[in-house]
Amino acid sequence: MKYKLALVMSAFCAFSVWTEAKVKLPAILSDGMVLQRERSVKIWGNADKGESVTVVFKKKKFSTVAGEDGKWLVELPPMKAGGPFEMIVNDIRLKNILVGDVWLCSGQSNMELTVGRVTDKFAEEIARDENPMIRYVKIPLGNDLHGPKDDLPGTDWMSLTEETAPSFSALAYFFAKEMYRETQVPVGIVNSSWGGSSVEAWMSEEALQKFPRQLHERDLFNSDEYRELCNRSGQMMNRFWDAALYKGDQGLHDGICWNRPELDDTDWQTVDTFSKEWGRKNGYPVSGSHWFRQKVNVSAEQAGKDAVLRLGCMVDADSVFVNGTFVGNTFYQYPPRIYRVPASLLKPGENLVTVRLINYGGAASFVPDKPYCLVWGTDTVHLSSRWKYQLGCEMPARTNSVSFQNIPTGMYNSMISPLRNLVFTGALWYQGETNTGRPNEYEELLTAMIADWREKLADKELPFFIVQLANFMQTHPHPVESNWAALREAQRRVALKVPNAALAVAIDLGEWNDIHPLNKKELARRISLLVKRRVYGDKKSVHSGPMCTGMTVNHEGKAVLSFEAGTDKLWAVDELKGFAIAGADGHFQWAEAVVVNGNQVAVWHKDIPHPVTVRYGWDDNPVHANLKNRTGLPASPFQISLEDK
Repeated sequence: MKYKLALVMSAFCAFSVWTEAKVKLPAILSDGMVLQRERSVKIWGNADKGESVTVVFKKKKFSTVAGEDGKWLVELPPMKAGGPFEMIVNDIRLKNILVGDVWLCSGQSNMELTVGRVTDKFAEEIARDENPMIRYVKIPLGNDLHGPKDDLPGTDWMSLTEETAPSFSALAYFFAKEMYRETQVPVGIVNSSWGGSSVEAWMSEEALQKFPRQLHERDLFNSDEYRELCNRSGQMMNRFWDAALYKGDQGLHDGICWNRPELDDTDWQTVDTFSKEWGRKNGYPVSGSHWFRQKVNVSAEQAGKDAVLRLGCMVDADSVFVNGTFVGNTFYQYPPRIYRVPASLLKPGENLVTVRLINYGGAASFVPDKPYCLVWGTDTVHLSSRWKYQLGCEMPARTNSVSFQNIPTGMYNSMISPLRNLVFTGALWYQGETNTGRPNEYEELLTAMIADWREKLADKELPFFIVQLANFMQTHPHPVESNWAALREAQRRVALKVPNAALAVAIDLGEWNDIHPLNKKELARRISLLVKRRVYGDKKSVHSGPMCTGMTVNHEGKAVLSFEAGTDKLWAVDELKGFAIAGADGHFQWAEAVVVNGNQVAVWHKDIPHPVTVRYGWDDNPVHANLKNRTGLPASPFQISLEDK
């Protein structure tokens, strides 16, 4: 009996040793991945110390032994584009691998924004898309502050199909299609982005050594206990706030629920939802719940069909009812409200739409210039901006929890460091909104981040494409100081001074009422023009709008601006707009401007005989700025002075 038991234990131990010795691959190396063409490619992982590892790919064998720390790595020689292929690593078989161009896409919510959010604008194109040569992987969110990570918690590569397209990053989706159209080789997109993240969150500790304030901020949060306390306290406060709102909301507890058609709302206030005549007390905005009711007339034919209720965007959260029945809700302000209404809920004649709008703090609002309507295909019934209104419950502003995606080093450790053995064609960076409150430090931070990534990814010349912030918010009638403009200028300066970096201008693609503009397709096209020039060597096509590089003052006291060669065949218009000029006192005035010699702009103001500084497009939303080159590509906003070199 003892002999049998010994045999069993021996077998169990041998099995355990074999199991522990099994080779492991990082999550990013998996079925469906894309490897970079024409460059040496690393395959790496873990095993027991001294374990033999064999990688077989394209009928070639590569062998190594795991080191003292259990880590192993082999390098595959440069390969031509193609696939699909299989790879065998000891007993692991990876399938459907392509060799092509791999792109790292990073930043905050405008990079993270999915195709699903832009489907309305590009529905026909998205619906028919399927391309097995385009692959996409979204890196899981993570913000560990304890140091660089070697692996991800798990992720999957997916091919572009009608089913998967809605989950792709919209910008990455259109960009990948442009790249495939241009090169006809497989395209891999690695999307490592997180909405609301700051630039310093994407930088390593080494890169932040020159920025002690950011490192000190990281150190304040570099405690698991403190982090857990922040999370728990934030969750508890939110639960208490939500519970108090529910308990105090008259619309939910005052007899007939306020979403019911039988409710008598004749004593409710009638308001224009796009005005400031509601949601305020003593001139100050009221947090809490706000109820709105409107009757909409529907024909018998319309009532027999499924409809879509569109309610623009609202600040902050909403629950929506049709004839007393819940049809959908949204928990934060940015997504468009698009709710399905089955025909069974509609009736010929009057139908009641009810909105319970929850505001967490600041001013509640219906965002203007958005669609508010019932839609049946091409048939539309527009809702009025006049609604019956009643305050449901007044609350103190909800306390925000800590935004851990802003803490320095967190994103780098969790979402960039695990990718450092990959090889990329280039990087796309769409970030900056979170840093607009302190634009004066952005140029130095972004410059350091680019150098940091190039070092960590072992590619000193990694092409880096920066998306400049789009126009957003209100336009001002007079020259103003603008943090958004200052951050755009920082982005422009980085693109001009950092080797192999370029700027994609989006100043005409924004929406004043939406921080997430939908036209990611044109933005992707503009990035692709830069890529054709910088990566694929196309010297013929115009790759960018005018990029201001110099300023002089002529004998007439006019500032004469010059522009980067290749972008400077300027489009002459009857009246150039968007220019402001200042003398030594720094006081800016709108200026007159005209194209001269076909590739320069003269700028002047009759009361400023000695101009020192010129600004163009210097506003949150400079909608009137109209400097372009002859291809129609817009000029980047800029500030330039005589002392600038």
